[in-house]
Amino acid sequence: MMFKKVLIAEDHESTNISLQKTLTDLGIIHADHVFYCDHALTWIRKALKNDDPYDLLITDLSFEEDHNHQKILGGAELIKAVKNEQPSLKVIVFSAENKPAVIDALFKELAINAYVRKARNDAKDLKTAIDSIYKGNKYISIDLKQRIKEKNSHEFTAYDITIISSLSKGMLQKEIPLYLQQNNIKPSGLSSIEKRFNLMKEVLGFSNNEQLIVYCKDMGII
Repeated sequence: MMFKKVLIAEDHESTNISLQKTLTDLGIIHADHVFYCDHALTWIRKALKNDDPYDLLITDLSFEEDHNHQKILGGAELIKAVKNEQPSLKVIVFSAENKPAVIDALFKELAINAYVRKARNDAKDLKTAIDSIYKGNKYISIDLKQRIKEKNSHEFTAYDITIISSLSKGMLQKEIPLYLQQNNIKPSGLSSIEKRFNLMKEVLGFSNNEQLIVYCKDMGII
């Protein structure tokens, strides 16, 4: 057995066609597709009303704006709206986004079931993801697993993000204590700040603050 009714929300026609072929290969006959997030929510509501709900939603994160004005502008907003209507609906995000912080949040905050990155062999990856979540498991593209594991090897606090952001904006490390004091953020001592930077660099394997800043930007942490 496999999912019987799937909805694809994807604004690129070629990708849409490719997704439909992948589903057909898996024996999924009923696969609808829409180009807009608003339409996806409308179709899901209609299916629920007709007592013929979708089993699975496959959605991108980014949708290009055009002359058709939309209330829901992206995949994350769509997932949140859909979960309010149909909490049990399985969701696969199929996107080019590769920032671990963004992907991690999708699992933790929006309870998605799988994340497949648009890349080489993504059709094969998508088939594995569909099979995996049908069996009750979660799935994430293999090449992203290690990056998320690295990101989670240090749990960035609000304090960490504040001092890294300050440095990334051109503030000198010796100037950060005054900034923290002015904003009533503790600890504000220079030695505490230096210790925190050293801890982050040690855990993540960096030799200087510049590498730490680049890493945090790439990961979507700042």
